[in-house]
Amino acid sequence: MTAQLPSESENTEASPARQGIQSVELAMTVLRALEEGRGPMSLTQIATASGMQPSKVHRYLVSLARTGLVAQSPSSGRYDMGPAMRRLGAESLRRMDEVALVSEHLPGLRDRTSHAVNLAVWGDNGPVVVRWEYGAHALPITVRVGATMPLLNSAIGGAFLAYLPLQLTEPVLCGQLELESLDTATRERVDAIREDVLREGVAGTVGGLIPGVTSVAAPVFSVGESFPLVVTLVMPARGITEQDLARLSEELLRSTRAMSDELGHTPDRRAGRTDARRT
Repeated sequence: MTAQLPSESENTEASPARQGIQSVELAMTVLRALEEGRGPMSLTQIATASGMQPSKVHRYLVSLARTGLVAQSPSSGRYDMGPAMRRLGAESLRRMDEVALVSEHLPGLRDRTSHAVNLAVWGDNGPVVVRWEYGAHALPITVRVGATMPLLNSAIGGAFLAYLPLQLTEPVLCGQLELESLDTATRERVDAIREDVLREGVAGTVGGLIPGVTSVAAPVFSVGESFPLVVTLVMPARGITEQDLARLSEELLRSTRAMSDELGHTPDRRAGRTDARRT
């Protein structure tokens, strides 16, 4: 029996282990153009956004419409996501375990930085640590998995204060501080934390919770109105320079953006920044 070789059209210039079908990738370019358009689009708009000729885009749209991934309005002639795409999206969301997906990135971030990494979610009483990856540097103390973190004195808390609505964080903060309501000084402190985090992209503390420990935290966003997760780098304060901290913060931001991408988050291009706080 003679082995059947793949056709030339199914080969690419990549190595055999990375071979793919170019037409599928081009179809995804059309679908991404529709996604980024944030609404029904004309053939010309899709062609411009995908960088392809309208005649070529039209052929892909015909095939995508036959499979239900794209639909065309009979009245306007514009194209949008089809019923099969909506079913795929709903099923993908149903299967997604955000904590598990983000957790897969933590060992890589630890190895690239050599520092401890943890992951926190929002719980009934504030941020809760759900994962901890130990780094190469000894810490005076570590926070156990399952611990609830303070909002004011931790980098984790600072990130949640910046990206969660005040009506959600205020009752928790009052409970942690044993206050009936927030006083003026505390509100000013919360506003300052929020402004710093939204400007820098990360929340940071030096000895805020544990003496001798520096932490930087950044949010990971999902789709829809899900609460963000927070990933934190934890390191000994001794020996960490401002340059080190800037470099580590950049690596943390690159990593959390990649995590957000994997969870399906789309940056808010209209706002001109990745995310704005929900109010």
